[in-house]
Amino acid sequence: MSPAALFAAIYVPNFTLQAIGRCEPELRTRPLAIIDGPPPTYQVVALNRLADILGVARGMTKAAVTQFAHVTIRTRCRVREEAAHAALLDVAWSITPRVEDAAPHTLLIDISGLTTLFGDAEAIACEIASRACTFGMDVHVAISANVETARIVARALPGPTIVPEGQERRFLETLPVSMLSPGQELSEVFNRWGVATCKALASLPVFALSECVGQEGIHLQAIASGKGARPLLLAEPVQHFEEWFELDEAVDDLEALSFLLGRLLDQLSARLSARALSIAAVQVNFQLQPSFDNAFDTSRELLRVKPTARTFSCSLELPVPTRDSKLLLKLLRLRLQSSPPDAPIQKIHMAAQSSLARVTQGSLFVPTAPDPDKLELTIARIMAVVGEGNVGSPHLFDSHRPDAFHIQKFSVTATDRNASRGITKRLTKNNLQNRNPHSKKDVPTIALHVFRPPVPARVRLQGNKPVFASFQGCSGKVVQASGPWRSSGQWWEEQPWQEDAWDLEIIFSGESPARHGLYRFCYDGIQEKWFVRGVYD
Repeated sequence: MSPAALFAAIYVPNFTLQAIGRCEPELRTRPLAIIDGPPPTYQVVALNRLADILGVARGMTKAAVTQFAHVTIRTRCRVREEAAHAALLDVAWSITPRVEDAAPHTLLIDISGLTTLFGDAEAIACEIASRACTFGMDVHVAISANVETARIVARALPGPTIVPEGQERRFLETLPVSMLSPGQELSEVFNRWGVATCKALASLPVFALSECVGQEGIHLQAIASGKGARPLLLAEPVQHFEEWFELDEAVDDLEALSFLLGRLLDQLSARLSARALSIAAVQVNFQLQPSFDNAFDTSRELLRVKPTARTFSCSLELPVPTRDSKLLLKLLRLRLQSSPPDAPIQKIHMAAQSSLARVTQGSLFVPTAPDPDKLELTIARIMAVVGEGNVGSPHLFDSHRPDAFHIQKFSVTATDRNASRGITKRLTKNNLQNRNPHSKKDVPTIALHVFRPPVPARVRLQGNKPVFASFQGCSGKVVQASGPWRSSGQWWEEQPWQEDAWDLEIIFSGESPARHGLYRFCYDGIQEKWFVRGVYD
């Protein structure tokens, strides 16, 4: 079957149950009932087959369900349903960008022209179901040249269903008319008329139906006849990914918390991998359990108000995007070990910032650099020992203050990658030039080896010019002196500076042969003391 237009419908049966089971796979093998409603009048809104066999039914109260000892009860979680719906969208976008967000449990996609990529229609349907299974969801997939036919057949029939072109009415005629989702008033009219199936609705005369029920009835009759063709209302792909996990009992152990974090990271990594994206940053927000003493605010006499839940945040910014969920878990563990939350955790919200996957290319002339993932893990382990603000790359402040710098987190930007490519080209060129004996030699350079902290010194002046200096048990005569270079600033703050800098060439006494060196001395005008800031190499 290769029509000009081909559509697939993806339907998630028991969506509320599957949203819970996606986060807690162990519940799929247990009798499970989902309750919802205002407390304390909770009622069962969804249940699996095992709970149905035990006698649980929709509409039962929570108290009635608790009489069944082996039935697990979960409260309906809207945020988990939102995350499951977002994951379903990622499944569809991994197949094609032409996706209509029809309902929380239903997606419609245009698969025209994909037969050369995935195979025939049945192969496409199996591929969609397989990708949804990796996301923890069992779906119904129906493919048809008519988008409305595909939507209805996916809701009615399990498994991959292929509707041949021209046979849409045959697949729909036995289905109840309620599958078309008529309005309440129109549904009552169909009941009075005895119209129970799509075949009965499609057999009604068009003009008489239009006079009785208007355009809504005509529209539903066209769908029941397999003629409800329409274009898709395309959804815009999102670049932000979120997952939630709410615990029945608060967790205060890092090992148990790591298990939950690993599950969320696996889900996020799978979703981004399906979209050919990587994780550039992770933000984790924990909702903490309030202490017993402050569980209720008793400052009011007539009304006790429960306080707002406290939160704890933890973030990771990666220098290079990655999809390795195990690496991210190790980094989060190290971060939480160094700065743990001060109360048990009740709810976890994890958000990932996406980025394009990292593409690297090696070189024949440059040694292989360390794996950025392993380097980031090593840095995190060092940071856990020496402190978060003490690991990184030094960057100078825009200031004349001596030795003014700060530690900045390691990062790799597009400019750095372009610069590394330029270095590779220059190294290649230099290698070729070194083979030429007539190539220019490198010009020697001088560097200042900075002492941190500066070394205290004694200096004797003659005519406001240093003539003798001593520090660290060494002393000598100044043979050349350049300076002073005076700088001062920030007098309006708590730590101003006022300094005179000198470059001194010193011949040390008492040594044979005589040793000399070139040093940077400074006179601190606020402390009225001399220091050695470094030596020129």
